[in-house]
Amino acid sequence: MSAQRRGARPGDRPGLPGLLKGLATTARTLSRPTHTAEYPDTKPALPPRSRGVIALTEENCTSCMLCARECPDWCIYIDSHKETLPATTEGGRERQRNVLDRFAIDFSLCMYCGICIEVCPFDALHWSPEFEYAEIDIRDLLHEKDRLGQWMQTVPPPPALDPRSADPAEVAAANRPPRAGGLRERPAPRSARAAKTAAAEAPSATAAQEEAES
Repeated sequence: MSAQRRGARPGDRPGLPGLLKGLATTARTLSRPTHTAEYPDTKPALPPRSRGVIALTEENCTSCMLCARECPDWCIYIDSHKETLPATTEGGRERQRNVLDRFAIDFSLCMYCGICIEVCPFDALHWSPEFEYAEIDIRDLLHEKDRLGQWMQTVPPPPALDPRSADPAEVAAANRPPRAGGLRERPAPRSARAAKTAAAEAPSATAAQEEAES
């Protein structure tokens, strides 16, 4: 078999057509606008429900331990103690409340499932789209409550409700106009015999009113 390719002429250059096609593709690409975001010079446009980091509102936390118990990775650490509050009125009883001492999340173990945020009954945990918190030392990914509280500044406001949906019960009660006559007194309960007598007298009273109007 000869050294020349089958079907090729002696003056042909085998690599020239492929090179020209590649240059043509490159020329067409150079004329098109680019869609590549040059991170970190250009910040990405993240959706509002991005799962970046978990933020903590310390005032809302009651140390119920529900988030720590439901966490599948056991990466939430909570310490608290009970504090006795004096009675606010004379003869009243003293009350006890939980005081949060430590709230930490180890993001080196967290798998960002969001279960802790969903099960929190007091809206103490929120999603933040902030994701730039990489560390050289893995031990620095353990965020204590002070740092978790700083992430609240990056939490976006909640999205607006669907305009066709019904208002929540709290909003509807707050927007309900007051009654014109104020609070009306509830009528005293009547016995069954008195109710029957009033129902029997109602048609006669209506007929007498119609005669007076005529």
